[in-house]
Amino acid sequence: MTWVANNAQWIAQLVWLHLWLSVSAILVSVLIAVPVGWLVNRHKLTREALIALISVIYAVPSLPMFIVIPAITGVSIRSAAAVVIVLSIYGVALLQRTAADAFAAVPQEVLDSATAMGYSSWQKFWRIELPLAGSIIIAGLRVVVVNTVSLVTVGAVIGIQSIGTLFTDGFQRGIIAEVVTGLLLTIVLALALDALTVLAGWLLFPWKRAERPGPGPLVVAGVTQDEPADEEGAR
Repeated sequence: MTWVANNAQWIAQLVWLHLWLSVSAILVSVLIAVPVGWLVNRHKLTREALIALISVIYAVPSLPMFIVIPAITGVSIRSAAAVVIVLSIYGVALLQRTAADAFAAVPQEVLDSATAMGYSSWQKFWRIELPLAGSIIIAGLRVVVVNTVSLVTVGAVIGIQSIGTLFTDGFQRGIIAEVVTGLLLTIVLALALDALTVLAGWLLFPWKRAERPGPGPLVVAGVTQDEPADEEGAR
């Protein structure tokens, strides 16, 4: 506790840097992975091949990526941009499969109804597909969030300031309290961002948490889908 109290300001700075890098990479991942998942799902014949091709990127070890990507893009190896780019690539590799599966789960009859009502592809995406796929995408995003918070710490090995700096500095100087502090802060930050992700899903897709009192038409952004009649009522 003494070490933490003596270094509170530095620790707070590292937490802020870690948070900024994590959130930036997560947002970029979502902005890229969701459209990619949607596009991949539209190409049924090559869907699985495209998903597998993108997903294999995640198998590449993170440390080499922190060196190779800056060399390809031209950004400084020790810059925040390099970290965000690398983490975004991993995030897209993880989330695009979930996004593709989420869009594939949207009932075709709902899409057909929207088409019959004159909805354009753009309107169907925003008013039908994304709202119905949202809860599944949020579930996948939670994995990306925790994974990203964890991977940010790897950047400390090449000199990127974050909570991971507590690990490298603590190991080099033999300060166990510093290492433990870094471990606990990483866990707390991951749990906090995961909770915020759940809250965001709860706010953005409120119909997923609402239980309907009984059978009736399902209305999504102006498109009505009749539910099957109850068996007892049918008799």
